[in-house]
Amino acid sequence: MVSATDPATVGVPEAEAAAPAPVGDADGAATSAGADAGAAEHGSSIVLDRGDTRYHVVGTAHVSQASVDEVRATILRLRPEVVCVELCQGRYDALTEDRSFRNLDIFKVIREGKTLYLLAHLGLASYQRRMGAALGVKPGAELLAAVEAAREVGARVELVDRDIHTTLKRTWANIGLWKRSTLLASLVVGWDDDDDKAGEVVTAESIEKLKEQRALSEMLAELSKAMPEVKVPLIDERDAYLASGIEAAGQGARNVVAVVGAAHVPGIRSTFGQVVDRAVLERIPPPAWWWTALKWLVPALLVAAFIWGWRSSSSASFAQMMLAWIVPTSAGAGVLTLLGGGRLLTVLAAILVAPIAAIHPLLGTGMVVGVVEAYLRKPSVADCERLPDDIQTLRGFWRNPVTRILLIAVLSGIGTAAGFWVGVGYVASIV
Repeated sequence: MVSATDPATVGVPEAEAAAPAPVGDADGAATSAGADAGAAEHGSSIVLDRGDTRYHVVGTAHVSQASVDEVRATILRLRPEVVCVELCQGRYDALTEDRSFRNLDIFKVIREGKTLYLLAHLGLASYQRRMGAALGVKPGAELLAAVEAAREVGARVELVDRDIHTTLKRTWANIGLWKRSTLLASLVVGWDDDDDKAGEVVTAESIEKLKEQRALSEMLAELSKAMPEVKVPLIDERDAYLASGIEAAGQGARNVVAVVGAAHVPGIRSTFGQVVDRAVLERIPPPAWWWTALKWLVPALLVAAFIWGWRSSSSASFAQMMLAWIVPTSAGAGVLTLLGGGRLLTVLAAILVAPIAAIHPLLGTGMVVGVVEAYLRKPSVADCERLPDDIQTLRGFWRNPVTRILLIAVLSGIGTAAGFWVGVGYVASIV
């Protein structure tokens, strides 16, 4: 039976949540320096001692046959009482059931405003599958090998990673609109129907080199410089979360093996033995107050301008103001919906809804347009099951009804936003 570890925690100020957690040594726990001093390093793997428990942290590459073999050999040789894996329950279920998209409810995704989130998730899944296909290894195979080997030796399996949805939401909330667009674009760039034009060939040897300490340090430093907003929730926070989960899972055991991505090994080593408030790291941050205020303030000012124009100007001027706002907003939504391949009824829905949604903070054009397109296209179970394969190429992405619906929903929202600000400029010039 696979279970998720949920150890008791001691509070840490929220401002320190993203940074390394404070060291706790009241009970004789090893400090960070102590953990470093007592750690034995073997390539991308380390050994940490805490009390009577020895933790073997095995750093792996998620698409490496060598990592699969190393993980299995380590567990069978050490025969630990506990095996920790860098998985949450959701990722474990997706890997073992291999049908994570089968029961996808596209209507629910659109209604809850998770369109961009799902697109980002699909982009990450596509990247991992491309890497795995190039190397002949299923993504996450070494983690499943750890679970299988643990069962063979009678070890308890612990899922010690933070929930994938929490990680993605905290990452998404941590980056601005421009960074979000850049990140999505970088994921989409990998789609290519012609493998011969894929550029640099990924080999098993190049993957193994990434596990080396120097390569890892350079890669993490580059990520920290290029996208610090991504590195903190995606790497740093999870380092602390994994370290605390591994430590808690090993309490009372003599021998523990933890299987994690090699990129997490340095962070686990430096944070092991520290006090971490896991509840803070599991919290979904609310939208910034200024963004919430802006969503209400701008429409309110626009409506106020209409009222002022109606009371102080002629009916012709008021009609001119309305047209100056409605036409670009509707046109922007309609044109981009059409370019996305939306059905005629969907395009009409975008044109009609855009002016209303633009001044309604709780209503999005993409929500309405996405639901209309989903009703017209009606993705089947087979369409959902084909998602992992279809997202490998631009052609498949375009042809699959699920991804087409997501694309149309996003484009209609972008068109509405662009047209809205053009309309606001026209109204301001008239007023």
